[in-house]
Amino acid sequence: MLGNLKDQPADKILMLMASYREDPRDDKIDLGVGVYKDPDGNTPIMSAVKKAEERLLKSETTKSYTALSGDPAYAQAMRELVFGETGAADRVAAIATPGGTGAFRQGVDLIRMANPGATIWVSAPTWPNHLSILKTTGTPFVEYRYFDATTGGVDFDGMVADLNSAKEGDVVLLHGCCHNPTGANLTADQWHRVAEILLERKLVPMVDLAYQGFGDGLDDDAQGTRILAETQPELLVGASCSKNFGIYRERAGILFAIGDASDTKTVQGNLNHLNRQNYSFPPDHGPRIVTTILNDPQLRAEWQAELEEMRSGMLALRKHLADELRQRLNDDRFDFIARHRGMFSRLGVDADKVEAMRRDHGIYMVGDSRLNIAGLNARTVPILAEAIAKTCA
Repeated sequence: MLGNLKDQPADKILMLMASYREDPRDDKIDLGVGVYKDPDGNTPIMSAVKKAEERLLKSETTKSYTALSGDPAYAQAMRELVFGETGAADRVAAIATPGGTGAFRQGVDLIRMANPGATIWVSAPTWPNHLSILKTTGTPFVEYRYFDATTGGVDFDGMVADLNSAKEGDVVLLHGCCHNPTGANLTADQWHRVAEILLERKLVPMVDLAYQGFGDGLDDDAQGTRILAETQPELLVGASCSKNFGIYRERAGILFAIGDASDTKTVQGNLNHLNRQNYSFPPDHGPRIVTTILNDPQLRAEWQAELEEMRSGMLALRKHLADELRQRLNDDRFDFIARHRGMFSRLGVDADKVEAMRRDHGIYMVGDSRLNIAGLNARTVPILAEAIAKTCA
């Protein structure tokens, strides 16, 4: 049996990480892996997280299973964080999941149970694991235009035209903020227009909210999701705590399903069923850290201050890089980097130039020219700007 297996395609980012480790150059720069790094190149544990863990260590009396859906206090705390005042509790079903990836996978499985004929529309480009999961599950998907490589912004006219061709019952996958891999986001007016199209075409939105707090702030980053929660009869939202709480390895995610209040009990039962079939009970340590922080005013304030420092640091790096490139190239072609939000930006240069920067300058970024802004610091920004200028002039 096992001899019938075929080698799977290697993950491009993991391959990039391996190449970086093997590179002997002292001045090499890793801009590929998608984790936040501080100016010293470390991914720190937030002080609020440490304090929450200390409390849990002292207060926990059992390591027994939680409910199939996870701890109800986690669902409530996350519902308030994501939806604010717009998330009517009687319309919301939720399950804890292993990270945002688990939330997306469970969401896809729920769609397949509820409407096997649905096609999922995904932005071009999107996070590669979206496509991998859709292919693995045999779920039909179509790309809609999203990123304009010429302007570095959203091709909104193309997006609207493509979504207007979707059929009733199809699902539209949207990045809630800090679009991965491009960094280009919808404006509030554009979110409202998308909401109108979804209603007109009777489409179901599914939001991947992996970076809340990394773009323009916790509430601003949830604005698009909240617009949909207020206007759509049905909505799926997968949220991750990996980035904004810095607990990557704890795998703390959640899937929300919003529909008619009369259906909530049935929807919740189906979500519980999915957890049972896939991994039985979800992880609890990460969600309990999050719940502890969000429900304690002092810890929450400390966490938000740390998160704001991370967010403002990335914005400063964006401006620094855009300014350095403008100075070297004497044009504004890369000014869009300062307008992007979150950890990533896509430069919009071809794979040959990306490879040249790796070969000649030790700059490691994904082949589609996605770079992790959080992998930079004040010292390395000019080095990257010089490499881009020499390669792309």
